Amino acid sequence: MPVKSDRWIIEMAKNHQMIAPFAESQVRTGISFGVSSYGYDFSLADEFKMFDADATQAIDPKVAGSAQFVDIKADSVLLPANSFMLARSKEYFKIPRKVITICFGKSTYARSGVIVNVTPFEPEWEGYATVSLANTAPRPVRIYANEGIAQILFIESDEECQTSYGDKKGKYQAQKDITLSKID
Repeated sequence: MPVKSDRWIIEMAKNHQMIAPFAESQVRTGISFGVSSYGYDFSLADEFKMFDADATQAIDPKVAGSAQFVDIKADSVLLPANSFMLARSKEYFKIPRKVITICFGKSTYARSGVIVNVTPFEPEWEGYATVSLANTAPRPVRIYANEGIAQILFIESDEECQTSYGDKKGKYQAQKDITLSKID
């Protein structure tokens, strides 16, 4: 199962609308995004859900707690020290049936104490990615919309999976907004 190259990513984005909007080359304004050698650096939309520590005593992943978050629409936000927020990708993804992805945070943010968490995009998943950003630094860190946040590596199998995310009608399929946890 090889990791796919920039040529494959460009072909899939153009011919199969795998990533939209799509930057065919690295955009180096601010924190870079776009095609890289063996992956795609995606960017953040200008929508954020900031965790409100005063709104709850505990976080329960089995209980969607929209009251635990404050919605923000901005070009940048300050992520408080020792806190987290949710954001979403600017790009909409359509993952092919023989492909799975792995995502890693950008080094620019890692060097500022920010951990980026995005679960793998499973075969035939599509939607905007919900991204969790955790600030491990003792001071607030500025997070920028419309700039790079993480890199996705595309891994293609030599055979199709038996059951794709689309087949099982996954609960996060075709998400359009920042999506809080869901329990079936």
